[in-house]
Amino acid sequence: MPPKPVRPPARPPGAKRPGLPPGGRLVPGGDGGGDLPVLTRKDFVSGADVRWCPGCGDYAVLAAVQRVLPDLAENKENVVFISGIGCSSRFPYYMDTYGFHTIHGRAPSVATGLKATRPELDVWVVTGDGDALSIGGNHILHLLRRNLDCQVLLFNNQIYGLTKGQYSPTSEVGKVTKSTPYGSLDHPVNPVQFALGADASFVARTLDRDPKHMQTVLKAAHGHTGTSLVEIYQNCNIFNDGAFFDFTEKESKPERALFVEDGKPLLFAGGARGLRLDGIHLKVADLASGEWSADDCVVYDSTDKALALLVAQQTFWDAEMPRPFGVLYQEDRPTYDALLNAQIEAVVADQGDVSLDDLLRAGQTWTIEA
Repeated sequence: MPPKPVRPPARPPGAKRPGLPPGGRLVPGGDGGGDLPVLTRKDFVSGADVRWCPGCGDYAVLAAVQRVLPDLAENKENVVFISGIGCSSRFPYYMDTYGFHTIHGRAPSVATGLKATRPELDVWVVTGDGDALSIGGNHILHLLRRNLDCQVLLFNNQIYGLTKGQYSPTSEVGKVTKSTPYGSLDHPVNPVQFALGADASFVARTLDRDPKHMQTVLKAAHGHTGTSLVEIYQNCNIFNDGAFFDFTEKESKPERALFVEDGKPLLFAGGARGLRLDGIHLKVADLASGEWSADDCVVYDSTDKALALLVAQQTFWDAEMPRPFGVLYQEDRPTYDALLNAQIEAVVADQGDVSLDDLLRAGQTWTIEA
């Protein structure tokens, strides 16, 4: 059997790496065996003009990603951003990495093909609530259940921004837009509940106006082996301004946002309130009254799927409940790309490396004679 071909490195042989930034240092490693310069945020900033509306929440997400990548990327040449269609999908143009700007809703499919054939790449999918959950709903569902090793950033602004303000799959009932002048009748999608239902192995939620929290969640998502879905509440200040102000603004955030952490009780409002279990239902407990204490509140465990489903569902549909942010669920299970490549290697080892012509001529064939 001929020797298995060696996969070429992402960086062409002999190509020189950029020089060190001022004050930079070298870290050992690299596909060529030499030392690598330390990456900085500037290494991931492209020269393209950022063409989002002034004040758009997308700027905050872009800045957060560019800030965390130097800590996450071993080789800049192996980082790839893949997007679909929408305001969020301009993202690859603004990253000084490899990237694909694909078609509406199909970013998960392109990501699957790339990661399956180049498993060493660090693949990020950037999408929006319309791109992912409308035309792309079927594609993202299968990405999540297959557990491809990649990160999915789902920008949710509850509106179609690029096409000028139509209601989206996540818009609330009664939403008045250009396409629903008398109010939307659609039952909205809860993205994290959808992801959990699709058997995603990592589900998280964060906010564009909390950059510190967003960076923490992005690092956790990247550290997970498998499909990491991060829903990002992102403000569209042109067509849906203030959609998430309850959870992002200083006056209301303590009362409406609940930040989950493993091993800690579900507390909010500066610790004055929490969530307790009443049978199989969550209830708000007023800890300041003295009737309840933090010990009565649910202690979070992000590996407990039943708890994640309960929190994701009940806090979303009950207006009296705070909204949870952080890593809501995570589990370890084999990734699709690893399983696929292992299967291919096993078949080749057993049957040999065959050509496409061999496959076409395998099995039953017919000859048509004139």
